[in-house]
Amino acid sequence: MAITLVNPSGLPKIDVYRQVSVATGSKLVFVAGQVAWDADGVTVGEGDLAAQVEQCYLNIATALAEAGGSFDDVAKLTFYVVDWTPDKMPPLLEGISRAAVKLGVTPVPPTTLIGVAALDIPDHLVEIEATAILD
Repeated sequence: MAITLVNPSGLPKIDVYRQVSVATGSKLVFVAGQVAWDADGVTVGEGDLAAQVEQCYLNIATALAEAGGSFDDVAKLTFYVVDWTPDKMPPLLEGISRAAVKLGVTPVPPTTLIGVAALDIPDHLVEIEATAILD
């Protein structure tokens, strides 16, 4: 594995994700922002943030597998959430948790969440992009 995830002493311990990822590999993989489309381009979980987050994770896993990697190789995730408010945190975390169980992902790498006005189509509530490092 080219990624080590840590919560350094001196920074707040965030249970949801790790504060730092240390990369030692040499192959960078940049996964474009993934939305809640299935393989046929149909939106999964219309109106359901948790279901859409889960589908985004599954799409990222598919993209990483094509590059020869997995979520174990992810150094950073960036979330773009439509009309973000703190009350959306529980469904967001539920979607992460469901995907983590399906994919065997733990812990979550450093993450940035950005609230946006809109995404590509009105049905999409979240988009997630990933940066991975492979040996």
